[in-house]
Amino acid sequence: MRRVLLAGAEKVSINSAAIKNPLLIREGALAFGGQCIVLGMDVKKVPIRSAVPSGYEMVIHGGRTFTGIDALWWAREVARLGAGEICLNSIDADGTQKGYEMDLTALISEAVSIPVIASGGAGLPEHISRVLVEGKADAALIASMTHYGAFTIRQIKDYLIEQGVPVRYIW
Repeated sequence: MRRVLLAGAEKVSINSAAIKNPLLIREGALAFGGQCIVLGMDVKKVPIRSAVPSGYEMVIHGGRTFTGIDALWWAREVARLGAGEICLNSIDADGTQKGYEMDLTALISEAVSIPVIASGGAGLPEHISRVLVEGKADAALIASMTHYGAFTIRQIKDYLIEQGVPVRYIW
């Protein structure tokens, strides 16, 4: 973490390593401030069962390894340990461009007091507006929408402004 921050990064994102060693979150927050620690959460919807009562399980290794950790519990735990933000990725919605996993996003956003960044599923500007308003996310990742040239950042921000969603707009 120290090398990355000294190289000029503002934040460090940790995901699978934090599940394997949750103290990384606390140690990073104590050393550099919680605002520098972004906790990546890769989550998969599962049938509700006793091990994961929320119906959302933490996965690692690109979604291939189930951990048995309930995503709702983990979000609360990482906030308690000092993470400054959560980047919440729905493995089920990721790459589909059919919209974010709204139930998951709202569940996590309402459960923690730190910012939640929605990830996985954006395909249209409407998806972003919906996840920010209905999903209560603080921010949204939009990789495929811009990487493949479907929309420009300006088009997306103009749409959000038309919908009354506050955005940082500098041109």
